Amino acid sequence: MEAFIRNDQYNFIKSQTQILINGHGTVNNSDVLQALKALAKEKVLNVFDVLSEEQEELLLSVAEVRNKEQAEVFLETIKPYVIPFKSFTEAGVKKLFPKVKKLKVPSADSIDLTSISYVSWIDKGSNRKFIVAQEPYTQKLKGIQGTFKPINQKGICTLCHSYEEVGMFTAEIKGTVQGTFTQRGNYICQDSEACNQNLLTLERLHDFMLRLSN
Repeated sequence: MEAFIRNDQYNFIKSQTQILINGHGTVNNSDVLQALKALAKEKVLNVFDVLSEEQEELLLSVAEVRNKEQAEVFLETIKPYVIPFKSFTEAGVKKLFPKVKKLKVPSADSIDLTSISYVSWIDKGSNRKFIVAQEPYTQKLKGIQGTFKPINQKGICTLCHSYEEVGMFTAEIKGTVQGTFTQRGNYICQDSEACNQNLLTLERLHDFMLRLSN
């Protein structure tokens, strides 16, 4: 069976296992637990547009999770079916930012590509933050860049919608009049690794990339 689970979908499934663990730890009513299991199965299947019988059978075993140990076994079972983020090269990423000179790009070999939905880093040379994600339909890599100012406090991240240490990411966008620019920004996680782990859907990420692209 080929990989069919995106990182954000895997994170969502993981969140459902935690709900089941919490339920079994606090609820004694069998009817309530059965309803909780049914809801978990429904929610997990609903994050996929199409599933084969084999894929569906694999995912439905989420309902058997009762404790942390069982959750870990289940998640390890489905982990091999997570689709890795598109592999990239330094030269390929540099083409996404043609105006940036001497851009230093993180090595794809140093990143667990099955655990991310986007790549982000601070380039010390230009003191700017770079974000690379895959376009929703073509799966081609798309990049945006901007300034990033930590605010030294927690807030809601625009990308993962979690309560984390955030900062203001601001990008310059071409204005409606030729030669003019406007600034757009949003609060996003300071730690992109944590953000990737918190992503339960790609909708906000895609909207963010579109809105802050020239």
